[in-house]
Amino acid sequence: QVQLVESGGGLVQAGGSLRLSCTFSGRTFSMYHMGWFRQAPEKEREFVGGIDWSGSSTHYTDSVKGRFTVSRDNAKNTVYLQMNRLKPDDTAVYYCAADWAGDSTAGVTSNLYSYDFWGQGTQVTVSS
Repeated sequence: QVQLVESGGGLVQAGGSLRLSCTFSGRTFSMYHMGWFRQAPEKEREFVGGIDWSGSSTHYTDSVKGRFTVSRDNAKNTVYLQMNRLKPDDTAVYYCAADWAGDSTAGVTSNLYSYDFWGQGTQVTVSS
């Protein structure tokens, strides 16, 4: 069974930066596309960004393009979300998720229902 553990959340002022990490265990990390999602209070969970199994392709939602970067280190079984120029609207619980790459040629997806495994989430709070 896959386990995902996020870390790195916290409280930061607007304009600041945070780097989230997500450690993967239980199966072969390089067989999974990885996504980052977030959920603010009383809002639906939304896609933030993702990276394909090889690390060669990334995809972001429009609101974070140019500010957030997803990367992965397959040797460390870890995916990262570097968040710069944070805004109060970025406040949410951030989740990483794993989508098995073997059942599709489509690459990383923003569809949360495509993801097979989820972490427990880490809180990010951006103060104004």
